[in-house]
Amino acid sequence: MDKKKFFIPGAPPPIGPYSPALLVNDTLYISGQVPINIETGQLITENIELATDQVLRNIKALLAEASMTLENVVKCTIFMTDLNEFQKMNAVYAGYFEGVAPARETVEISRLPMDATIEISCIAIK
Repeated sequence: MDKKKFFIPGAPPPIGPYSPALLVNDTLYISGQVPINIETGQLITENIELATDQVLRNIKALLAEASMTLENVVKCTIFMTDLNEFQKMNAVYAGYFEGVAPARETVEISRLPMDATIEISCIAIK
């Protein structure tokens, strides 16, 4: 099995023993991304729209490092601390996926790393 890990250039290192993204053969597994601004290292907490946008920009950066785009994404998992914010998150998310959207589930959980409000993981295939 051929495995290669990817990081966002200039981003803070992971907060645990994991790869931000791992390419196995033609499949990229992107670990859960929280809304960390990669230029400042700060967590985005102002609102769910800005947080969702930052997470998806971070995912796009990881995809680009693996020579992929959002069109390669086939599955997303979204964790939110407040599903009352679902419609706002979904409006931002929809702007990133045109055409056939990936399969997805959205789950409310009590807490996320760094007390983030959203985390998204995904799988992409070349």
